[in-house]
Amino acid sequence: LRKVYERLGISPTVTLNARVCELYPQMVEACLKSGWELNAHSYEQIPLHKLDDQREVIRRSIEVIERFSGQRPRGWFGPGLTQTYETIDYLAEEGIEYIGDWALDDEPVTLKTTSQPIVALPYNFEIHDIVMMALQNHPSEVWYSRAMDHFRCLYEEALERPKIMATACHTYLSGMPHRIHHVERAFEAILSHRGVVAWDGAKILDWYRSQRPIR
Repeated sequence: LRKVYERLGISPTVTLNARVCELYPQMVEACLKSGWELNAHSYEQIPLHKLDDQREVIRRSIEVIERFSGQRPRGWFGPGLTQTYETIDYLAEEGIEYIGDWALDDEPVTLKTTSQPIVALPYNFEIHDIVMMALQNHPSEVWYSRAMDHFRCLYEEALERPKIMATACHTYLSGMPHRIHHVERAFEAILSHRGVVAWDGAKILDWYRSQRPIR
């Protein structure tokens, strides 16, 4: 996956369980060396609604990533996209600026919290390798065909207003030898179209704020 991203000039957002910084620091260092954005993905892969102290885990996750990377993460993805009614308020208190836990199709929205607004960036369950390959059990080539069908629709709609296409890749699925070619040719075909760029979450957030100032 890293080779594909580098060849195509893609700098992804890495949803990172903070404990990885402590157990596999060489992996996180490789991400930082490539200039990839680190996004807080809780401390461990445990659903937020099953934690005894959600607020403490959110704080610890952000602090561990910041201490390791030298930069406080701006975004958050809950493990399994889990959350409670209080989650976005806790995240806002800790300075998180955007989340990816809401399955939005193609445009960001601004969410109100008890402190400061948070932006929900587009994310989906369709161009998502866990859903396609591990749950729906599609053959490997469906990665390409579904991604392209999804893209064609959004590209046509983007003539009227900008659209965002989210994809989710996990190394143990998209990075497998029998799938990586289909992943690569999908990204290559998408990026060959005029006006298409590959941005991480922070860049999308900054663009959105420049177009729609958050008050």
